[in-house]
Amino acid sequence: MTDIILHNLDSILADRLRRVAEARGWSLQRTALHLIESGLFVVEAEMVGRFSDQDAGVLQEAIAALQDIPSDPGFSLIGRAEPQEPPTKRVTGPDLSGLELLEEFRPRRDPA
Repeated sequence: MTDIILHNLDSILADRLRRVAEARGWSLQRTALHLIESGLFVVEAEMVGRFSDQDAGVLQEAIAALQDIPSDPGFSLIGRAEPQEPPTKRVTGPDLSGLELLEEFRPRRDPA
């Protein structure tokens, strides 16, 4: 199998394969096997999160059905609450009410 792959490669791809092999100190066969395995892992990982066309259609129908549920005081209101104005904050300075207590504990200096 390796010979077929190496003989049928585009010249640019073959050069890239040789550069990787030289950089890693591997044979062309080991490099080709490693790159095929790595590429398969990447492609398989991309495929995991995808739905088939039939599954995507069923999911769209389910979402549409859920959106048609009328609002009531129960669970269908979850996530559908009317947006409310955020509470207004009064802009005030820092609370300094406890600072007068610090005066009692300040050491007194004797006049020299």
